[in-house]
Amino acid sequence: MKFLDEDVGFGDLTSDLLIPRGLKARGFIVVKGEGVIAGVEEAEALFRQLGIEAEAKVCDGEAAKPGDVIMEVRGEARKILMAERTVLNILMRMSGIATETRRLVDKIKEAGLNVRVAATRKTAPGLRLLDKKSVMIGGGDTHRLRLDDAVIIKDNHIALVGSISEAVKRVRERVSFTKKIEVEVQTLKEALEAARSGADIIMLDNMKPDEIRVVVERLREEGFYEKIILEASGGITPHNILEYASTGVHVISLGYLTHSAKALDMSLEMGKPS
Repeated sequence: MKFLDEDVGFGDLTSDLLIPRGLKARGFIVVKGEGVIAGVEEAEALFRQLGIEAEAKVCDGEAAKPGDVIMEVRGEARKILMAERTVLNILMRMSGIATETRRLVDKIKEAGLNVRVAATRKTAPGLRLLDKKSVMIGGGDTHRLRLDDAVIIKDNHIALVGSISEAVKRVRERVSFTKKIEVEVQTLKEALEAARSGADIIMLDNMKPDEIRVVVERLREEGFYEKIILEASGGITPHNILEYASTGVHVISLGYLTHSAKALDMSLEMGKPS
């Protein structure tokens, strides 16, 4: 309801002036582009909080094409119009993220590569769970949901602690056995130090594909490759994702999924009053 409060304020001035109180109507949410639908559960929940009957025509994760009706709503016309923009914003954003995630996941599969596509924490404030859920619906990996999800030792941690080895040592002594330890590195030397220190995951941050291949080969030579998860991150886009996916990494994470994916266009069309 906080989402709705943000849009409505003290009331829908236009609808209150034009639409008689108690008038019943039907509405149809129509897709105007091709993509993967996400946010159906959230849309239904928001409508129902206002006493509007919502009937989903598709489930999260299903494909839709232009002209498809994905939800029908029935109830008080004023309340349908009150919820319209908020519901559409949620559905459009979530579906856009799910659509782009599915496209990149399929692109990697079609290339014959077994690499996970993961999100990052570059999400819209207040929308973290919805953004991450959209990635999951699209077939991607949510990665770390919050800071308490897993240990990721980044450059600023290392700068304050002194070294990768010392950082991993301190964490390993105190963290639960249920938590993996990931270390962000930017050079071959740092990657080797992280591997030798006992990191579970190594994030190769802002490294070029050729640089990553060198790291992968060296880790193979030292017997670490089969024991460590390698993640490529930074500077990865839909245009170069296959270059990174073919380097030998196991995971590719890109903020693009949640901060740059285009919303899937939709509209709510009102039927005749019932």
